[in-house]
Amino acid sequence: MLERPISKAGWTRVAFGDVVRKVNDKVDPRDSGLERYVAGEHMDTDDLRIRRWGLIGDDYLGPAFHMRFKPGHVLYGSRRTYLRKVALADFEGITANTTFVLATKDPARLMPELLPFLMQTEAFHSYSIKHSKGSVNPYINFSDLEAFEFLLPPIQEQARLLEALVAANEVRDGLGTVADSAAMAMRSLCKTLFIEKRKEIARTRIGEVATVRNGTTPSRKNPDFWNGNVPWLPTGKVNERYIAVADECITELALRKCSLRLIPAGSTLVAMIGEGTTRGKAALLRIDATTNQNFAAVSPGEGIVPEFLFYQLESCYEPLRHWSHGTNQHALNTKLVSDFPIWVPCLDEQKEIVAEIAALENQRVAAERRRNSFQGVYQQISEKVLEACWV
Repeated sequence: MLERPISKAGWTRVAFGDVVRKVNDKVDPRDSGLERYVAGEHMDTDDLRIRRWGLIGDDYLGPAFHMRFKPGHVLYGSRRTYLRKVALADFEGITANTTFVLATKDPARLMPELLPFLMQTEAFHSYSIKHSKGSVNPYINFSDLEAFEFLLPPIQEQARLLEALVAANEVRDGLGTVADSAAMAMRSLCKTLFIEKRKEIARTRIGEVATVRNGTTPSRKNPDFWNGNVPWLPTGKVNERYIAVADECITELALRKCSLRLIPAGSTLVAMIGEGTTRGKAALLRIDATTNQNFAAVSPGEGIVPEFLFYQLESCYEPLRHWSHGTNQHALNTKLVSDFPIWVPCLDEQKEIVAEIAALENQRVAAERRRNSFQGVYQQISEKVLEACWV
């Protein structure tokens, strides 16, 4: 990795703000000519690559989305910095003003390629978390980051450190690519099976083969309704895809008094309302649970395999979103979900399709586990290579 010991001759102590600038390139997304935007949800913890994005014009973008970034810029999530979201842009796009767009002030003093690696270190994250403000949704100002100090090596030494970091990151990135390829193969199969097939022969409405209902939120002001042993799920849980644990529980009294029904495991939960990309997402319920009013709980009857229903509704994310109408939030409701047409072949064919998709998903999960296991190794390498910057 590094063949010779690090000499600190020529190293200088600098503040982050001495060598890094915040790029304030404000544009109107509609007139920018750009196609892609990056929100916080598109950035993954401890992953420098931007693997997902949204398309400008497809979704509502709030007024905060007006910051342009370009290839080589570093994006940093300034909200909830404990999520450790640092990404290196490899395309031009738009992001919100809560995502800092950063660049080096002088490439001859700090190599732009080294900046994202410095920002991925434990020292940087610890500083950012410590100096964040607020408790519910903590944030950090760039002026606070500017004061972060470290030892800056000479440019030749930076190149040597960078070589080791890039090599380790390429291994990690390669494992991520394998996981992404498995996920892409699964999405491609689901698109062929469900989106294209549904357009051709979707004649069955969900309400004909499943029960669709929603829940409610018991009053938070009544302590007798909460901290019981009955699982209760808010809409945000949809992002877990497979829901096996509830973060909150209600009491049997709330179940009786608040017109709530226990939704059986094997049901698919569809988010009817939600900010950003939440509306239309689906998750498979693996426990009996109650839900809030913004979930449509779709419990399959005997003629449809639970996993087949889930995979189909998950694949129909965009059609479901466009199926919604009514309010300015374009919310779904249980009637709309009940009327949504799906493809329902015979049970044997459903089981074969589920087995085929599950095999691809198992490949994806195995690849992600390999990537995640290497993450710890990568972190150790990164800390070892850059440890001289902090001592």
